[in-house]
Amino acid sequence: MTNAIERLREYGYELPAPKAPVASYVPVSRSGNILYVSGQISSNEAGVVMGLLGDTMNVVQGANAAELAAINVLSQIANVGGVPLDEIKQILKVTVLVASTPDFTEQHLVANGCSNLLVTVLGDKGKHARAAFGVASLPFGAAVEIEAVVEV
Repeated sequence: MTNAIERLREYGYELPAPKAPVASYVPVSRSGNILYVSGQISSNEAGVVMGLLGDTMNVVQGANAAELAAINVLSQIANVGGVPLDEIKQILKVTVLVASTPDFTEQHLVANGCSNLLVTVLGDKGKHARAAFGVASLPFGAAVEIEAVVEV
């Protein structure tokens, strides 16, 4: 039986070092057995994945950016929250912000990149409630930002 880190590797990713906050907030706060993960943008070791859905990016590129943001959420849980991924009880909710043009209406398909990754890595514990919506812009020009509420 494989663990979450092995499934993440099978999906083609490594768990990165967590990104430090760039303003006056904490990346993870905890109340009892609930973690609140601050918004994590679409970035990897090469930098921020920037773009605007409906203009400079298509849905597939957006879904890939959402995967990266979801991996950054997992990194914050494991490294800042101090909870090994296999000890997550449930991803309760994710909010997916998609930088997009006013006429772009497929934010839900972009958000599937996040949702599919979480279920692939965590199994049923990765199934979650979700909101996905478009915004005019995100910090650093990121294509996607994701926040999460997690039971541990």
